[in-house]
Amino acid sequence: MSWLRRNLVVIAGLITLAFLILPNLVVLVFSFNKPKGRFNYAWQEFSLDAWRDPCGVADLCGSLALSLQIAAWATLGATVLGVMVAFALVRYRFRARSTVSALIFLPMAMPEVVMAASLLTLFLNMGVQLGFWTILIAHIMFCLSFVVTAVKARVMSMDPRLEQAAQDLYAGPVQTFLRVTLPIAAPGIAAGALLAFALSFDDFIITNFNAGSTVTFPMYVWGSAQRGTPVQINVIGTAMFAVAILLVIAGMLIGNRRKKQAR
Repeated sequence: MSWLRRNLVVIAGLITLAFLILPNLVVLVFSFNKPKGRFNYAWQEFSLDAWRDPCGVADLCGSLALSLQIAAWATLGATVLGVMVAFALVRYRFRARSTVSALIFLPMAMPEVVMAASLLTLFLNMGVQLGFWTILIAHIMFCLSFVVTAVKARVMSMDPRLEQAAQDLYAGPVQTFLRVTLPIAAPGIAAGALLAFALSFDDFIITNFNAGSTVTFPMYVWGSAQRGTPVQINVIGTAMFAVAILLVIAGMLIGNRRKKQAR
């Protein structure tokens, strides 16, 4: 019992981690399945057919490419706007500053279905045709809050004396920003950008309301679940999970190397 009490937190953490990873392991296992019928829900036999031809299902890779394109542009737009908003909220004092700060967090607290219906009403009243651009605008709007939150936390922790020291050494505003401010804020900007990309790529509710006839990868997966889930969806999900793990490992290795160099 004493050993259990000492390691209770570690055991709880491992159980939670296993619970989170288990669905991904199921997706991995069933990516090697050869189902009999339309649905890939019961194990039949081992096969590499889906891995050999991940784009063997019609429109699957097209919807994936569209989701990646929208996520990339939404990340770029939300990151650029989010960085400017975060610096404005931290560095400057202006009227309605507290109101703007509160409104920035509103999309994070608002249910997605409410935002989706509101955006759909706006686009219909403006006569905008639903499609790629309405999805992109909607994604930038709800990703912006997460970018601002990440960057704002980083900017608030910055020491202003570092920028003042650069100015004392005759660095101009542009040099100070590029060589001092931006490198310090880079971890927060990167975190916000990665979060925005993941949220945009994964979104279904807001996209479904404002997509029109455009089909993204989450919408394709949802539609396939009604008719029969192809194994290629599991292949793509496994590949995405592997890429995410590799990015996390690479980030940890780079961080550890920088710590060693700093010592």
